Amino acid sequence: MIELSPEILTVVMLGGIMVGILSGFPLAIPVGAMGLILGYLLMGPSVLNLMYTRLFFLITSYVLLAVPLFIFMGEMLERSAIADKMFDALYLWLGGLRGGLALATVLLGTILAACVGIIGASVTMLSLIALPAMVKRGYSKSLAAGSICAGGTLGILIPPSIMLVIYGPMAMMSVGKLFMAAFIPGFVLSGLYCSYTLVYSYLRPEAAPPVPVEERRVPLLKKTTMLVTSMIPPVFLILAVLGTIFFGIAPPTEAAAVGALAAIVLVIIYRRFSWAVLKDTVSRTLRVTAMILLIGGMAFSFVGVFLSAGCGKVVEEVILATPGGRWGAFIMVMFVLFILGFFIDWLGILFIMVPIVSPLAPALGFDPLWFAMMICVNLQTSFMTPPMAHAIFYLRGSAPPDLGVTMADIIKGVIPFVFLILIGLGLCAAFPQLILWLPSKMIK
Repeated sequence: MIELSPEILTVVMLGGIMVGILSGFPLAIPVGAMGLILGYLLMGPSVLNLMYTRLFFLITSYVLLAVPLFIFMGEMLERSAIADKMFDALYLWLGGLRGGLALATVLLGTILAACVGIIGASVTMLSLIALPAMVKRGYSKSLAAGSICAGGTLGILIPPSIMLVIYGPMAMMSVGKLFMAAFIPGFVLSGLYCSYTLVYSYLRPEAAPPVPVEERRVPLLKKTTMLVTSMIPPVFLILAVLGTIFFGIAPPTEAAAVGALAAIVLVIIYRRFSWAVLKDTVSRTLRVTAMILLIGGMAFSFVGVFLSAGCGKVVEEVILATPGGRWGAFIMVMFVLFILGFFIDWLGILFIMVPIVSPLAPALGFDPLWFAMMICVNLQTSFMTPPMAHAIFYLRGSAPPDLGVTMADIIKGVIPFVFLILIGLGLCAAFPQLILWLPSKMIK
């Protein structure tokens, strides 16, 4: 066994992960390797028992049963026609505005966020439905791409969110309260996106022209009927999942099972169900769940070694020593997480950083629920900050080639929305009741 100071170990362990990731290895490999190798050098064979104990705790966490159920729900809804029908209705109602289609895209992303907690599914659906409609009508490719990425990533914040389901066990917090705390911040971000879209379209009318009158000349009754009927399925699903949590009928795990069943019912109603669809949905659910648990298991084991070696105390002391008191320390945490979002998958940040920084909330005098939600809002940026930006690559991969949307168009389009997320973060810091009010109204 070797003797190293906690300060040196902190640099070696975190630096080793960054080197491994930048070398192109999947996240689970450098994280697991650093934990196992350095843990063995420090503790000997006993590190295996430590890593096994933490891995066993993770995979037997009852709350995490909600992960495959919510993934299944999102994958199943991707096969339904609810997104198409909602966009058609919003197209008729908002198409006459400058930027109306981009606005409809953000609103559709917001509605889907409350039904589909999977970024890949949301961004892909929006890119296939909304991107051709906008580009073919003369919209700026960057505005179209930015609105799709921003609207599509709201699903990782607005419940039912996989991020929140994972965050709960990592920080020993109630997933139900996290769900309720995320609603208003998610809608604040959606409101900021919509406001930016309208202002941008007003200042640059050539970048977001209104849809020609002849394309939206539909009787008011028909438009209203289309909007109402398209909204019934998502409202049904939202009430089935989140209503049961808010009114204290069931915890998130059971609510996820209800949501999975409701998703199957909706697909059957829309006549999109088949055994092939069910088989493919189950297969994709298993692959995504396996990836999450693999990364989670390796990261959670790494954190066990990291904390046992005293490195967590080093990180805490560095953050608490930041000038500016508790707000200076808070800004340091937010800055570090923001920078990590450029290089590390959000799963890695959750599994590695949350167990390390979450104890800082009471030490700094912050409400743990507010602190947790600030981290989750911050992590919204990680989906749109290259080189790790998942939303950008989902859009690039699913965009029809004939539209000519380039990676440069997408990156240019998402930059303003990243700044809007930072503005939303500032609003939640200035007005903490945006986060704390709704959880206080939950029926226990």
